[in-house]
Amino acid sequence: MRAVVHDRYGPPEVLRLEEVERPVPKDDEVLIRIRASTVNRTDCHIRRADPFFWRFFSGLRRPKQRILGSELAGEVAAVGGAVSEFAVGDHVFGVSGRFGTQAEYVCIQESARIAHMPAGTSFEEAAPACDGGLNALGSLRRAELREGQKILIYGASGAIGTAAVQLARYFDADITAVCNTKNLELVRSLGADRVVDYTQEDFTKNGEIYDIIFDAVGKHSFRRCRRSLKPGGIYVETDLGFMWHVPLLALLTRWVGDKRVTIPIPKYTKRDVVFLRELIEAGDYRAVIDRRYPLEDVVEATRYVETMQKTGNVVLTL
Repeated sequence: MRAVVHDRYGPPEVLRLEEVERPVPKDDEVLIRIRASTVNRTDCHIRRADPFFWRFFSGLRRPKQRILGSELAGEVAAVGGAVSEFAVGDHVFGVSGRFGTQAEYVCIQESARIAHMPAGTSFEEAAPACDGGLNALGSLRRAELREGQKILIYGASGAIGTAAVQLARYFDADITAVCNTKNLELVRSLGADRVVDYTQEDFTKNGEIYDIIFDAVGKHSFRRCRRSLKPGGIYVETDLGFMWHVPLLALLTRWVGDKRVTIPIPKYTKRDVVFLRELIEAGDYRAVIDRRYPLEDVVEATRYVETMQKTGNVVLTL
């Protein structure tokens, strides 16, 4: 089968398309013929081993996992002897905890984070639904978002941000979304009550205060935002921050001050994938797609993701 592989850390050019052995499903696994995958921020961090701590998970000297990619949509090509939930020909979507989805086939446990695809969606629409959606869902749960609370979402036009706006709308929150000029109407159409163009206005200086500030792109800071939080407010960060200071802040603000920092640790579950499917089928959530690239153009796709200017998701088609 064809797969995108890399044998060393570095820029997008370390990626190449290669013929590799097709996996064989174990008793509790399904073999999925992938029809669409994505390139996301995590793929880029791991490929570059930037920051360095990624090497403790992916290999100190060279990558242990040669094939990147976590999101997928495709059809079941074979099933293990103990599999009962899926059958050959079923259309499925989800995320792989072991990466490997930038390839024509992947094996995933039946009990893992995959589910039948939402009715009426294409492979390209289903593939990017989970990474941003599950990250946003976990972050909003961590912040204990409730009906009527005021939330500001910074980076509202990215993969996580576009998902967060829609999920916050589902939870009946009051939403202020921050993005650049070209995406104001998109973010408003996703359910934001108010939009702020960060190229024209600094939301930390307009006097508004919020129950929750969610930095969906890891580009802001608690120091700059804390005056925009209500007493008891929560700042949600998706990045470890400069010198990995955010986990320390999360610990410190549990005991000091009346405003708290939290950094969600993603805990993706099959149940959450099914929940996203139900939202998609009800018309309450969709993955925003910026660009689509064929698998052989993965280097170009990755370069674009690394500009940090993508809107929503970048999809790979097979």
